[in-house]
Amino acid sequence: MPFARLANATTPTCHIGLGLAAVGRPGYINLGRDQDLPAERTVDALRERTHELLDAAYAQGVRYFDAARSYGRSEEFLADWLNTRPGLDDIVIGSKWGYTYTADWSTDAETHEVKDHTLAAYERQRAESDALLGDRLDLYQIHSVTPDSPALTDKELHAKLAEAAAQGLTIGFSTSGPAQAEAIRAALAVTVDGEPLFRTVQSTYNALETSAAPALAEAHDAGLTVIVKEGMANGRLAGPHAPDVLREIAEETGLGCDAVALAVVLRQPWAGVVLSGAATTIQLASNLHAAVVDLDDDQLTRLATLAEAPQAYWERRGQLPWH
Repeated sequence: MPFARLANATTPTCHIGLGLAAVGRPGYINLGRDQDLPAERTVDALRERTHELLDAAYAQGVRYFDAARSYGRSEEFLADWLNTRPGLDDIVIGSKWGYTYTADWSTDAETHEVKDHTLAAYERQRAESDALLGDRLDLYQIHSVTPDSPALTDKELHAKLAEAAAQGLTIGFSTSGPAQAEAIRAALAVTVDGEPLFRTVQSTYNALETSAAPALAEAHDAGLTVIVKEGMANGRLAGPHAPDVLREIAEETGLGCDAVALAVVLRQPWAGVVLSGAATTIQLASNLHAAVVDLDDDQLTRLATLAEAPQAYWERRGQLPWH
């Protein structure tokens, strides 16, 4: 498992990763993103921003970096950065397949990405990822598995993924939607020749959406590395949009709402890596303070009141505009 590299890291931020969803393409659904990025979102401008974030993250102890085929040019930007650092051997690189980016570098495209979990999509996107990342790619995840995903039942696909695993690539999956727990448990049951196929799971968990916690604990107990995405609820837990309870506790800690929100996730015993989705180096530095936030029982009890019903949470997320 490439995540064994993180076990050797001693920085308090080694269990915080950097996700590139917000900077690999000009449009995304994070709140406040219209102010976070350059006015001219050219390829070169976002490449420069991505590299700034990668440099800052690595310098501050971050050792996991997460991209996807559907995150615009995120793999390309990450590959460019890695190619100038051939000796960097203490990091873990993950990407995802299963969605195709279709916005053609536009923020107002009718469709930004198209889901396809077929074997043909895997083979096409695996070749594309390999062309960019080559042997720097450690983890390849099925993007946003839901209980009805054909990726959970396609034996031919499973065989191909197991073949990749036998060649040294770690195979994982991510989840989205109100039935994350069901998808996680279904994926845990997938085996090839009697051996579990998946070694990692990446799911949404935050102070507003906690429903996947029991299934993620089961995945952890089964030996999978758990990666948590959307710990900031796409900006709903950031300072300008944070609920009053979160604002109050942030003031008590002397740190930002973002640091408190991510600290809630970091303290879960099953959480192996928690992703920052920062779009600026200032946001990243604030996010990384999560590693030193100390929440008491009273504060945790108050934060627990923020949890929403999964269906309501995902309906709200689905209404967020692409900025």
